[in-house]
Amino acid sequence: MKAAVEAAGAGPGSWLGTGSVSVVVSSSLNTFCAHKRYSTGLTIAEFKCKLELVVGSPASCMDLELYGAEEELLGRLDCDEALLGSYPVADGCRVHVIDQSGARMGEYEDVLQVEKYKITERDYKKQPESLWSFLRQQCWGHYDAEGTRRRAQEAVLAAALPLGARCQVRLLGQPSKLATIMFVGQTHFKPGYWVGVRYDEPLGKHDGSVGSRRYFECQPKYGAFVKPQSVTPGDFPEEEDGLEDEL
Repeated sequence: MKAAVEAAGAGPGSWLGTGSVSVVVSSSLNTFCAHKRYSTGLTIAEFKCKLELVVGSPASCMDLELYGAEEELLGRLDCDEALLGSYPVADGCRVHVIDQSGARMGEYEDVLQVEKYKITERDYKKQPESLWSFLRQQCWGHYDAEGTRRRAQEAVLAAALPLGARCQVRLLGQPSKLATIMFVGQTHFKPGYWVGVRYDEPLGKHDGSVGSRRYFECQPKYGAFVKPQSVTPGDFPEEEDGLEDEL
């Protein structure tokens, strides 16, 4: 390959090549391929050093073969002083790294052979940037004591609300409304327990469905979902909205 390039009129120290090229990198030690972009102004020696991070082979133990987009062998990248762009490398070509260190196939892919870093639970909890510290600071997951308490309270309140029962709904900043309990449980639109109610008057937001999912049946604008703590079951007679008297 070196001779062919020199015959074309380019010698060491005057190699051509600017810009960058996207190539596939394969190796005799790995089963995977990597798609990478490299500057064509790199020397082959510099190119090998960058390939170390991809395939794991030492740069000093690499032989490089260049294949075209149709997998035809174009030659060897065998001159460390030459620029990558001085070879017929183009987007879609494959650079195959042949490892001469004596390592075995898959050696750099077997994570069981990697020495593991171990830390005691006590020392781990002292780390200021650990996942445990983050969750605790943010009060997320099982460190959310208030959220856990609230969800437990909602579950108890929800269990005490029978379907079909009459109720009074009290929401902050709104007058109380009379309704019938149509749904109790968890929903797809928000976490926690929710109570679907059918108001006696058109004071709701929907007809018992949210998005594409239906939870109960009622007239449009009569349905709503509220939290269990906003619902008080009891003997509340239905209110007449007077619409029949206007017909």
